[in-house]
Amino acid sequence: MEQPDATTTHASDDHRVDPADPAAAPAADASDADGVDDAARERALLAGLAEYDLADEDLALLEGDGTDGDDREIPTTLPVLAVVGRPNVGKSTLVNRIIGRREAVVEDNPGVTRDRVSYPAEWSGRRFTLVDTGGWEVDVAGIHKAVAQQAEVAIELADAVLFVVDATVGSTDTDEQVVRLLRRSGKPVVLVANKVDGPAVEADAAALWSLGLGQPHPISALHGRGTGDLLDAAMAALPRVSAHATPLPDGPRRVALVGRPNVGKSSLLNKVVGSERVVVDDVAGTTRDPVDELVALGGKPWVFVDTAGIRRRVHQTSGADFYASLRTQAAIEKAEVAVVLVDASAPMTEQDIRIVQHVIDAGRALVVAYNKWDLMDDDRRPYLEREIEQQLVQVQWAPRVNVSARTGWHTDRLVPALERSLASWDTRISTGRLNAFLGELVSAHPHPLRGGKQPRILFATQASTRPPRFVIFASGFLEPTYRRFIERRLRETFGFEGTPITISVRVREKRKR
Repeated sequence: MEQPDATTTHASDDHRVDPADPAAAPAADASDADGVDDAARERALLAGLAEYDLADEDLALLEGDGTDGDDREIPTTLPVLAVVGRPNVGKSTLVNRIIGRREAVVEDNPGVTRDRVSYPAEWSGRRFTLVDTGGWEVDVAGIHKAVAQQAEVAIELADAVLFVVDATVGSTDTDEQVVRLLRRSGKPVVLVANKVDGPAVEADAAALWSLGLGQPHPISALHGRGTGDLLDAAMAALPRVSAHATPLPDGPRRVALVGRPNVGKSSLLNKVVGSERVVVDDVAGTTRDPVDELVALGGKPWVFVDTAGIRRRVHQTSGADFYASLRTQAAIEKAEVAVVLVDASAPMTEQDIRIVQHVIDAGRALVVAYNKWDLMDDDRRPYLEREIEQQLVQVQWAPRVNVSARTGWHTDRLVPALERSLASWDTRISTGRLNAFLGELVSAHPHPLRGGKQPRILFATQASTRPPRFVIFASGFLEPTYRRFIERRLRETFGFEGTPITISVRVREKRKR
């Protein structure tokens, strides 16, 4: 017997469907009579399938032992604890220690963190939002000034602050400037004396009483020494209910902004938010940590995630860029839809195509946005349109929008494209309607003979959504070209604009009598 052949590009098996329920998701354009016919067809095909050898996983799929649950959990109005200090005192290392995983990008070089980045955290049963910030410096310009401004915004929006100082260096003029900034803010402050790796450095930590912020808490963020006592002190300073966090509405959809470095992802997020939420600079690779921001667009809440630019292949990068690439991949996995930004003013590269494919492989809904379109002159645009059609021939199903992140031109077209892609990502076809569609398709275009035999499609069901995954039971191997033909006709008939779809084929033989 031929082994099952699972053809697929990308899909998740975590959602199941009851194929025996024809009323689960009736086709919008089907009449009542068509529904009855589809249900009868489904029952007949299921009865015929009983004559074939079926594995336990086949029976589980047909019986529909799963649900299409959505485990998204969005915390609401949690108190906010910001971690601030000058560059390279160990803020991101402390953040990773508190949240219990290597989430924030860490490197020995100063200035790795640039934006303010929020993480959910918990200590002694209390949940809160932890905000990592870039290093605060005095009298700086350019990107360093923007980083310092983001740190000041983090202090303003926090309920309490962890002020981190390098105990081995002692207080500096910059530290004293930060102290004045914290006093003006009026926020509760917990002084953290970091890099106290043993008793010999305890005296250096005691010297930080001179800052006038109360007891310094000696810790080693790298080794975890003293962090428990520090968090107890932080919880005592942190209110139970945030005075600054905005309550999140139920179920905002998560949108990841991805693309090569310097294509305008951060500029687009700032334009959508309506403020300078993330640091923007002409230097490629400004963003390193994924930055989440709640945005109200089109009367609905969205969580936009700005990500680091994906450079070539991950294994060809090093240092902060390597970890930033890993964080970007994780952000795509956590998102529901990805907006791939492409620079319209430059030729599309193999890297752009690879990023699109990465989103498809992750099984996420997709929108392609051509940024800097306003820089194209009228004579160039028709030629560019034809080039795009050729370059994106494999993803013609993805909505495309032409925007300008700098001016905001046509950014209002982003939400309708996102909604179309997400609606397709969530689409379910009833089992009866799916089998009726395949019956008509096979009758008009039968599978070519293979080894003198013609494989038959016995039954089909949609195993999951997000993205839609279809399982076809067949009496023989279905050629890849025929599977692509089925996918194309599925899109023509049912839409599926903006979502990858997967078709798996399980070859089954009749039971021996």
